[in-house]
Amino acid sequence: MSNETMAKFGYPNTLVREYEHWVVLLRPQQVTLGSLVLAAKSDATAFGQLPPGAHTELSTITADIEAMLTREISYERINYLMLMMVDPHVHFHVFPRYETRRTFAGEEFVDAGWPGPPDLKSGRELRPAVFEQLRSQLSVNANQG
Repeated sequence: MSNETMAKFGYPNTLVREYEHWVVLLRPQQVTLGSLVLAAKSDATAFGQLPPGAHTELSTITADIEAMLTREISYERINYLMLMMVDPHVHFHVFPRYETRRTFAGEEFVDAGWPGPPDLKSGRELRPAVFEQLRSQLSVNANQG
């Protein structure tokens, strides 16, 4: 099952890992290196409308995300933002946060909002080859559990 919010964030081309009730997607605009979208597969437009299994599964998913991003990004903090102002279906934006710049595929990434809230306007689209390399690397790492 998929919904228009998942499609907006590029599903299935941005897929990092799929679960029973959720998908983890590489966010098309990288606010910080490793920015993700954790999207519910259902058509729920309110957090409380999700089936109980979706809430239960979040415990496993957040542990998986944090382990994967620790290995790949070595973040210092992590932010889960449920904004849902433009895209109606239940989803979180996940931003690994770090004080010092990170490098991936020869490109430098700074956390423009550090140490405050993430600077959502600083997001940038990666070159397609770099985006796919990051998505692929995160996907492999995500499945190491």
